[in-house]
Amino acid sequence: MEKNGKLLLIKQGEEAQERILSAFYEDGKAVELSCFGASDTQLLGNIYIGKVKNIVKNIEAAFIEIEGGILCYYSLREHETPFYIKGNKSSKLSPGDELLVQVSREAVKTKAPTVTCNLNFPGKYLVLTTGKKQLGLSAKLSQEEKERLRGIAEPFLTEKFGVIVRTNAAQIPGEILQEEYQRIRGICHRVLTEGIHQSCFSKVYQEPPAYAAGIRNLRKEQLLEIITDEPHIYETLSQYLSVYQPEDLGKLRFYQEEELTLDRLYGITANLNQALKERVWLKSGAYLIIQPTEALTVVDVNTGKYDGHKKLRETFLRINLEAAQELARQLRLRNLSGIIVVDFIDMEDREDQKTLMDALERELKKDPVKTVLVDMTPLGLVELTRKKVRKTLKEQVEA
Repeated sequence: MEKNGKLLLIKQGEEAQERILSAFYEDGKAVELSCFGASDTQLLGNIYIGKVKNIVKNIEAAFIEIEGGILCYYSLREHETPFYIKGNKSSKLSPGDELLVQVSREAVKTKAPTVTCNLNFPGKYLVLTTGKKQLGLSAKLSQEEKERLRGIAEPFLTEKFGVIVRTNAAQIPGEILQEEYQRIRGICHRVLTEGIHQSCFSKVYQEPPAYAAGIRNLRKEQLLEIITDEPHIYETLSQYLSVYQPEDLGKLRFYQEEELTLDRLYGITANLNQALKERVWLKSGAYLIIQPTEALTVVDVNTGKYDGHKKLRETFLRINLEAAQELARQLRLRNLSGIIVVDFIDMEDREDQKTLMDALERELKKDPVKTVLVDMTPLGLVELTRKKVRKTLKEQVEA
């Protein structure tokens, strides 16, 4: 049974230090946190007319300049078909070529933003793409739903773009998918016909504010309410939902209680502060130590204050199962990505190891971000990977 939740948005700080906190709660517990600068210049998802500055052959990449003199990384290994605005029109890039590009990954530490010529126009249920001009279906959909949705979405395909059907489309009526397709196609058409006539370095498409666009990643049955106590945020969300997700507009609510703020009512700041700490206590008295490094994230499970009186084998299995559930929540909460290595408490019994791995896999499947449980090594370390979507929560707060 799916858990129902609430999306809460508040503003913190004064003027130049202002930031927006977004928190998604399931059954009263925070499972996702995001921090946005109120006046940040957002790049992710935006589409620009960029100019190739130079080609770096030894890493098979190009660097492309976009609005504001920002240099972005463009991979030549992906064998994309360049979306030329001005240039030699061949498949081989040259300095000075002008391309239509979309920012596909934010700058991370010393790494430049990444851009692609495979333009994506995402909705809540569908994504239109200029890359592979075919139909794609989310792997998380059941076979029955895949067949139903294939019949609905195949007529949407054109020579200009392909269509990806998202997990959110499960059980959604065809007429709602048709309505969203028409909305996204209108945006795509404007970019591809009008945007390309703008001057070099121009921004031809502005992605909605990240705190608003993030709503489309929440499944319909998971989201009961969207609540904010900030008038400007409320207005922005109202406009976004009216255009992109009119079916969810009725879930938006403005919180006006003066005696108890939205932050204090749900403990949003307290959850944020806790999510920035290395140590995470479990109800049993055991705890996790979460340490992101440059190359990967290391998680250590410790018995801590656990005061169990059962046999050692049962004790270790119980702690590990509790840790697996909390680990899956912390990955979402902190937005950790890349390679993650977990050192659970050692268990020699193969049956117990399988029970742990099965339980962890079930928990990871609840994550809307693609997360893959790789294996348990001979040393008992569990390896998994999580797709990079945005900066980690810590990086968002420190930005």
